[in-house]
Amino acid sequence: MTYTVEKISNLIWEVPKNSVPGMKVPARIYADEDLLSAMKEDATLTQAVNLTQLPGLQKYGITLPDGHQGYGFPIGGVAAFDIDEGIITPGGVGYDINCGVLLMRSDLKYKDIKPKIDELIDRIFNTVPCGVGVGSKIRLSNQELDRAVTGGVSWAISKGYGWSGDEKHMEESGCMKEANPDVVSGRAKSRGSSQLGTLGAGNHFLEVARVQEIFDSKVAKVFGITEPDQVVCWIHTGSRGYGHQIATDYIRVMERATSKYKISLPDRELACAPIKSREAEDYYQAMACAVNWAFINRHVILHQVRQAFEQTFNQKADRMGLDLVYSMTHNTAKREEHIIDGKRKMTVVHRKGASRAFGPGRDDLPDDYKSTGQPVLLVGTMGTASYLLKGTEKGEEISFASTAHGAGRVLSRAGARRAWTANEIIADLKKKGIVIRAASGRVVEEESPDSYKDIHKVADVSHRLGLAEKVMMSVPVAVAKG
Repeated sequence: MTYTVEKISNLIWEVPKNSVPGMKVPARIYADEDLLSAMKEDATLTQAVNLTQLPGLQKYGITLPDGHQGYGFPIGGVAAFDIDEGIITPGGVGYDINCGVLLMRSDLKYKDIKPKIDELIDRIFNTVPCGVGVGSKIRLSNQELDRAVTGGVSWAISKGYGWSGDEKHMEESGCMKEANPDVVSGRAKSRGSSQLGTLGAGNHFLEVARVQEIFDSKVAKVFGITEPDQVVCWIHTGSRGYGHQIATDYIRVMERATSKYKISLPDRELACAPIKSREAEDYYQAMACAVNWAFINRHVILHQVRQAFEQTFNQKADRMGLDLVYSMTHNTAKREEHIIDGKRKMTVVHRKGASRAFGPGRDDLPDDYKSTGQPVLLVGTMGTASYLLKGTEKGEEISFASTAHGAGRVLSRAGARRAWTANEIIADLKKKGIVIRAASGRVVEEESPDSYKDIHKVADVSHRLGLAEKVMMSVPVAVAKG
């Protein structure tokens, strides 16, 4: 279907509320003209309009600069629902619950690691299990898994994965307190008990990078970023089979609930239940378990990366300053208070392929980041760049404190495989000084940098609008892919 998209400003667009019967609010898009054009090539705008028809939606349904077609919601979609009148939908979170990213800084410079970059990435690739269905060396009983997802990253630290204090630099301090493993299926637990500390496949990656540009030196220093060519690491992965199974289980539950509560939907992929229903509460508690599992997963990988650095450079990790900058989620639903029509209101904010971006002063922020705003991690592809940004008060006002999470696809995985061979991509990366290790040639083809939107455009739109402001950009020097 073709929609009338009204231009509000150079970077703000809306499908008006009266465009389709049942729309409760406008569908708002944050993008420049090129990014908007890409959204028109798939079902992004249709999905953006569909989500505006859900009960209790506040202000507008939002599609961020990296928006593209997903399951139910567009990826890059944000929606805040009134706690009393709204719904919760797994389609607004996604299958990879807490697919997210972690940033580690170091005291090392690129010249320090360049002679050993192949050795370092080989060691990382051989230490961190990568690929579809690949299991972990960690095996947990169901009882221990339940303790893990209830305790979050603090559980991991107690088992020797990571350092005391790491949890302070994490969204939710690495643990959603609502986690209740009693509402998680045995099938999900079976899948989750053998995958902790694994990278997975698809767009997940582990990247050693160097700082190329610092945009805000004062804020960057607070985050531990001090100068160009400083070495940093990005770890991008999620809840693997555990979260996928929880999503699968509860999509079925919500399909029945939609009928039970007589909710009219434009798309069955938006199956949902009222926030205060038993079905929604069970999903929220199960989702929180997957969120915590993913936090632990990235943290175990962080521990493995620190070990790889120690073994490669024969120094202790703390002597190299391998400190966690931040770990954050991209696919969640969260109970949050926001100002709507001049009043503080409790909502459930769905962010699917979207980053939370709180401005300065929020109680949820680490003490040392309260003056700066939340670190926001905007990841690119294996051949481009990634950005560290900071949350803003304006973003809280216009996007429920949300911004883009990455580049966003413009070409399907099948299309990418038809366009390039793995050898061509590897050769091109080598010309750019980037070393890659991958579980298969297929994943290299599917994740070609050219199959994604321009990460610089996405970051610029976010910065210019004030959704989140640029602090630092890094470029990869070595990448591990599943």
